[in-house]
Amino acid sequence: MNATESTDVLIVGSGFGGSITAYHLAAGGAKVTVLERGPWLNAEDFDHDFKFGSSATRVFDFVVGDGMSVLGGNCVGGGSVVYFATMPRAPRFVFERHGSIGRRMWPEVIDRDALEPWYDRVAEALPVTPTSWDEVPYIGGVFAAACKAAGHTANPSPSAVDTSLCTNCNWMMSGCRFDAKRSLLLNYLPAALSHGAEIRPLHEVQKITALDGGGYRVHYNTIHEVDYRQQTGSGTIDAKVVILAAGTAATPVILQRSEAELGPMPHAVGRYFSGNGERLNTAVLEEDKVRELLGLSRDEANAYGAYQIGRGPVVASWDHLDGKLPEYERFSLEQLYFPPGFGTILAQVPDAKGPTWYGPEKKEMLRKWRSWLTVFTMSEDDNEGVFGPPPPTGNSERLSQQLLGFGSLRYRPTANTLRGWEVSDAAVRQILEHNGLARVMPWTNDVIGSYTVHPLSSCRIGDDPATSALDDRHELRGHPGIFVTDGSAVPGALTVNPAFTIAALAERAVPGIVHALRERGVDVRYGAPAPDGGGAARRGTAAAARSVLG
Repeated sequence: MNATESTDVLIVGSGFGGSITAYHLAAGGAKVTVLERGPWLNAEDFDHDFKFGSSATRVFDFVVGDGMSVLGGNCVGGGSVVYFATMPRAPRFVFERHGSIGRRMWPEVIDRDALEPWYDRVAEALPVTPTSWDEVPYIGGVFAAACKAAGHTANPSPSAVDTSLCTNCNWMMSGCRFDAKRSLLLNYLPAALSHGAEIRPLHEVQKITALDGGGYRVHYNTIHEVDYRQQTGSGTIDAKVVILAAGTAATPVILQRSEAELGPMPHAVGRYFSGNGERLNTAVLEEDKVRELLGLSRDEANAYGAYQIGRGPVVASWDHLDGKLPEYERFSLEQLYFPPGFGTILAQVPDAKGPTWYGPEKKEMLRKWRSWLTVFTMSEDDNEGVFGPPPPTGNSERLSQQLLGFGSLRYRPTANTLRGWEVSDAAVRQILEHNGLARVMPWTNDVIGSYTVHPLSSCRIGDDPATSALDDRHELRGHPGIFVTDGSAVPGALTVNPAFTIAALAERAVPGIVHALRERGVDVRYGAPAPDGGGAARRGTAAAARSVLG
């Protein structure tokens, strides 16, 4: 093992929670080291194919649990490299939810108004912009027209996409080779590097131990660039402050593995996992009905056939995001694109007489693949996921060289969660089966259980120590100087895409981390502009930052 290094701040993970904190702390004068489990890829490395070793297998982490599977990013830039860049703000009612715990899940000091200026900071940095109808590709227009025909509204989604650079290639899920998608590779991360931050890919953190004189020691393995099951070395780094931003499916595992030496963890570490209430339905569209009922046509032979071009999601229906509706009956619906493979395996056959997800009828359904429309539901759940004992290394028992592993997450949807899915499934059918436009079936849960691409809440913030792992400044209870700033800190399901909220919470957490560093003798400042130098959004957060920094 190499000699132990030292740094002011050790950040685990380089997604939104890691990149945002890395930039601000490095810009403020702290020595910042970021350890990222995945590889470092840039635009020219993002491939338009599904071959093994392409970006489609290198930048994802797909962990199969007991009843729930989680798809996340595994690369420098984390989830921002593989997300669809849809960036709505969480509805107001989300912050008042009680969920299954019988009290307000969010800290009292955080509501939509309190988070608004932090959203503004992220919007300036990426940037996040509205999408006009002129910029919506055909696939989104079909969903919008279907909503209108069924008596529902639909809107283009705000996004972090430069549409002047976007080619509508529909490969953005595997990384954008045109730099149109505003991933963290284009803003916070290069800005952090310019201020001296060090980013080390292929470094997988295993555990954290405490130092006698204060601070922490972070233990890591380096992993092979092709076969992620192989360890090529190990090491340790001492830090005054540690920030965990490894992702909802990895951060609690690191803390669980650390408990034997670091000391007891809060009860909520590895509990209250939320899949953001996510659900997927596939509609098999009737081509003549698209032309007849919606008045849309791509050409004389093919009214839909939209999977070859576009991006997704670009259009959403928010009619059910009404705080007056009962809890678990509030959800958003988005037109979505999933590439062949994952989506085509899990899609069920409407009106099947035999098996719904394989066999001759499924083969016939696949023949019509270009006429599918996938609809993505984000609803409310009961935070019912629990992580079991951690695997020997990493966050899963890796099954393949890349991409796939088995994790310790156990998930059994409650009656509340199931009711939310049932209500949202009915809404999808009402929209897309209207006047025979399509036939709809949800994706099967028989193969990998439930699934989520937006995992949340496994180390959540809150006011109640019994049900939250972190205080309202994201500091781990009982372990001062350890902070969590990724999706695991979000208290519960958001009913919309969560990246914007995760990023806003990370921005909000920075003043408290600066304060902790100052208490430990690090001469660090707070107040850096947006990564591109913009400062307009700083005014809205100045008072909140001063209250933390004193």
